[in-house]
Amino acid sequence: MRSAGGVLGAAWLAACLAACLAACTTAAPPPSPGAPAGTLRERIAALARGQVAFGSISLLPVRLERSRIVGPFEDGGRRLYCVRTRMYGRTFGKPERPKIVVRDDHGALGVLVDEDDVCEGHRSEPVPELDSAAS
Repeated sequence: MRSAGGVLGAAWLAACLAACLAACTTAAPPPSPGAPAGTLRERIAALARGQVAFGSISLLPVRLERSRIVGPFEDGGRRLYCVRTRMYGRTFGKPERPKIVVRDDHGALGVLVDEDDVCEGHRSEPVPELDSAAS
């Protein structure tokens, strides 16, 4: 035989689970990967913020300042952008200086690994879309 507490506990658990599932399924569907959201610079900034080097999984809050972007420029038939910033928060007073190289392949953005040397010699400009308060 089941006790009254076990039946009530199971009913409570089922009600909570149903409420959670209902809340989760009412959210709007994510945008399709091919649909651009925002300007190109906003999309590049969002991609950079998602990188580990830019503090995406940092346990400590980080602040990005003096962010710069280079590009677009062509290198070997590829359309590239370089993004760099000063990241404060994980070290004491001295900023980290992460940098990534972003490839624009007809609107699809991706990060290139070990391509830092292609950024040398190009003019950069500020990218305030990447600068942030502590996050």
